[in-house]
Amino acid sequence: MNDVYAASGDEEIAELERELRKAQLTSDIAALDRLISEDLLFAGPDGRLATKAQDLDAHRTGIVRFRKHEPRQLRVRRVGKNVAIASLETVLEVQVADDISSGTFRYTRVWAREKGGGWRVVGGHVSEIGRAQVP
Repeated sequence: MNDVYAASGDEEIAELERELRKAQLTSDIAALDRLISEDLLFAGPDGRLATKAQDLDAHRTGIVRFRKHEPRQLRVRRVGKNVAIASLETVLEVQVADDISSGTFRYTRVWAREKGGGWRVVGGHVSEIGRAQVP
């Protein structure tokens, strides 16, 4: 898994992606709060937009639980010194309420260095690129 991040060619953003993955898997609200911008603009796999408050609440209440999150490929493109776009292909198993979804997904995240110097996710999208086969 570390090779996926190392191969991105951008250790700074790769480390942020590692932190975000860990926070998603453990529902670490403090880490998610630190890594996600207040003005997040994020589209889920169903096309609906979600806010930071909604994302944090879903983790806090247990409505969303990441059961599996296995990165396959990370690519990063810097757009100036304060903005980067990350594209992560990952195999997920996510429980939302009583429904469990699994498959291969691609996250596209826009990271920006906000006031105060910290990097945060300011926008993004996740979409399914392959469904896991259930025996």
